[in-house]
Amino acid sequence: MLKSMTAFGRARHLSEDESLDITVELKSVNSRFLDCTVKLPRNYSFLEEKIKAYVSEHGITRGKVEIYVGIDVLKQNGMVTTIDTAAAGSYIEALYALRDTFGLKDDITVSKVAYNKDIFIIKKPDEDVNKDWEDVKKVLAEAVESFCITRAAEGRRLCEDISKKAQFLRESAEKIKKISESDISGYPEKLESRIRQILSDFDAEVSEQRLLTEVAIFADKAAIDEELVRLSSHFTMLDEILNSDEALGRKLDFLVQEINREINTIGSKAGNTEIAHLVVDMKTELEKIREQIQNLE
Repeated sequence: MLKSMTAFGRARHLSEDESLDITVELKSVNSRFLDCTVKLPRNYSFLEEKIKAYVSEHGITRGKVEIYVGIDVLKQNGMVTTIDTAAAGSYIEALYALRDTFGLKDDITVSKVAYNKDIFIIKKPDEDVNKDWEDVKKVLAEAVESFCITRAAEGRRLCEDISKKAQFLRESAEKIKKISESDISGYPEKLESRIRQILSDFDAEVSEQRLLTEVAIFADKAAIDEELVRLSSHFTMLDEILNSDEALGRKLDFLVQEINREINTIGSKAGNTEIAHLVVDMKTELEKIREQIQNLE
């Protein structure tokens, strides 16, 4: 079953040594391609590419995915904290400018400035880098699993809804087929009679063979058998895609375009009012399907 590109997943745990409180959230909306962004604390930015790789390796191939990773340090294990003096100076100057511009009370203290964690540089031993990744990966794995469960559930709902709408299209196509067969059976005779009447009204003459040939050609052009056969084939493929475990959202989008083309051709060929009404209903329902598949991976 296809998966939705709209989903959410979240997990939160302490690291094994309880030195880190880690939160991971994933949320996504539809997109033609995979567009993954990761928000990390400054001191853990080295994990960004590892997180993106992990996500793409676990079946997420389309969608605009935003990943938030929060890491609160509960215990310092061999880490050395220093000040980014350039960042701290710029931050303090901005606070002074804010005070002077708006005439605010001067309560700029060390503790207030220290709220901005970006002015600190935390250096950690090389062995801690791998440990950090392992700690974050465990929480990420749970968040991704939750995220994928949501995608699958929403995808199932969308596919079920699309299947119901596709069934309406099938039933409408069958109705059109029956109406068309009834119309076409007497169409050449009616057309021939009408042409003869017009020729008589204008006192014109044409060879019998030419008349019959033109009637046959026009009747053939008005037939919609080929379009109905192709529609049936498209509906079969639609079922196969909806029941596939692969990411075939783009293929489904293309298939809907083909279905729309056949319905439009039927509408332009058929001169029957009842068929025209059915075509309008089919196009309306197909547009709903087109909107739904925009969210499928």
